Amino acid sequence: MREKRIIGIDPGTNVLGYALIEVSGQSIKLVNLGVVKMAHLNSQAEKLQRIYERVTKLIEVYSPHSMAVEAPFYGKNVQSMLKLGRAQGVALAAGFQHQLSVFEYSPKQIKLSVTGNGNSSKEQVAGMVAHLSGNKLNEKFLDATDALAVAICHHLRSGDGNLGKKVSSGRFSSWKDFARSRGKA
Repeated sequence: MREKRIIGIDPGTNVLGYALIEVSGQSIKLVNLGVVKMAHLNSQAEKLQRIYERVTKLIEVYSPHSMAVEAPFYGKNVQSMLKLGRAQGVALAAGFQHQLSVFEYSPKQIKLSVTGNGNSSKEQVAGMVAHLSGNKLNEKFLDATDALAVAICHHLRSGDGNLGKKVSSGRFSSWKDFARSRGKA
């Protein structure tokens, strides 16, 4: 089976997590994992620009075949939801700019795929992705391990992993596809 690279993104405007994995059959190799810290930046525009620049650079350096992004969860704070949606949108734009196939997964889908329980804690997810990737991970960087969970979720749900089920509803190849999925095309 041909190797492929997946970039996973856990969007945020203060901390954005990212992970790159390389998969071949059932084998998952961690290529890079980290966070982009932006709390020190003064404006939302600066934060969004930093997200775009860093995600673009990761794509250019590691040449992933696809991108998996955690969908914003529906919370009670509308301002937080708006900021999170903007961060996700900027990451998506970087993927679309580089013609990546982009997939979106809800937090519940990610947890269910990785741990078997859609209500797992961040620590449980971190423990399982460490096991699945064969790496000891620092639990201080839960945004990075969340991004790794997003990438592993995509691998498992794309038909190449254990679940063997192709996902079509979460795949977007352009802004038009993404808007259409939201009933806005």
